[in-house]
Amino acid sequence: MKIVSVSARDVGVPLKTPTRISTREILARHYLLINVETDEGVDGIGYAYSGTIGGEAFVKVVEDLIAPLVVGADAHDVAGIWARVYQEGLLAGRRGLLIRALSAVDIALWDAKAKSAGLPLAAYLGGDVTALVPAYASGGYYLAGETDPARAVREEMELNRERGFADHKIKVGALPIAGDAERIAAALEVIGGSGRLAIDANNAYADVPEALAAIREFERAAGDHQLWWYEEPLSPDKIAGHADLARRVKTPIATGEIHQTRWDFRQLIENRAADILQPDVGVLGGITEYLRVAAAADAFDLPTAPHWHANIHAHLAAALPNTVAVEHFILEKDIYNFERIVTEETRLRYADGGLRLSSRPGIGVAFDEDMIAFFSRGRG
Repeated sequence: MKIVSVSARDVGVPLKTPTRISTREILARHYLLINVETDEGVDGIGYAYSGTIGGEAFVKVVEDLIAPLVVGADAHDVAGIWARVYQEGLLAGRRGLLIRALSAVDIALWDAKAKSAGLPLAAYLGGDVTALVPAYASGGYYLAGETDPARAVREEMELNRERGFADHKIKVGALPIAGDAERIAAALEVIGGSGRLAIDANNAYADVPEALAAIREFERAAGDHQLWWYEEPLSPDKIAGHADLARRVKTPIATGEIHQTRWDFRQLIENRAADILQPDVGVLGGITEYLRVAAAADAFDLPTAPHWHANIHAHLAAALPNTVAVEHFILEKDIYNFERIVTEETRLRYADGGLRLSSRPGIGVAFDEDMIAFFSRGRG
């Protein structure tokens, strides 16, 4: 099954309400969309989140650096293709933009492989597509115009519970520590003892003392409730700092969403810098590299809680034993809005605190070309 073409597109999907995390404002999400065509008529699609700006740069990377190395290759040889692109791209970037772009292409190749076998990706990898995949409702962002952050979080937790989710995650770091502590207490008032709450700082704190002061206050706000995990309190490059925190606090430390390749995750594992690893299939190098990272984590008895991209991570979770839960965003929250460019019938279904996979071959997603055209014209 030879690859005859690789095409890339950038589409920016605006958020209906401007929102913030601790480190940046978000007005729109850009996605890199990949189509791979083969000589057997089996096409694969892939995608990755490319950020809030610079989406066209990812398209150029695919067109100029990756596609020439992929066209003509055997579509089943994903490991060989990955190694060739990585080796040839050493000077262009062993991390960053190149690896994100490679992630999207790699996902498209796995989609084509599973489709050629007539199997959903989870089944192709040896998993059970009929099982409920554990998931949590993510959110708790800082929306423009909020006048009562604690009340907003409380209302969001109630929405999550109405939709069947017991476990939740909210942001911290954009408010003073006391303000975020109030939001944590408000969330736990709703959740009570019926679920878990994780908190995500998005690299908000400058150093270990600041991150330590924050988590101490957050743990006090949680009272008798154990916080599920404390996510990315520091810059991802501060591996020693995350390791220090992991030794000193009772709340598990989680990180890994911005780390790329097995070699980044090797550093996290060797330094005991995380109690929970958070690989992102659209960041670290695609499905090929995700499987390697998950296997390494499992060998060291480390659980994974993948970041974003639930449509793909649900398949991987169904096939891998050490996944705690998949991060899921209810579409109407309009935070992670990828499914606005996916056909309604191929959107991921959720119920009873988990995700339901379909029997569609491959990753199970189909792009909505009308919506992509709509957003590509600058609308929305």
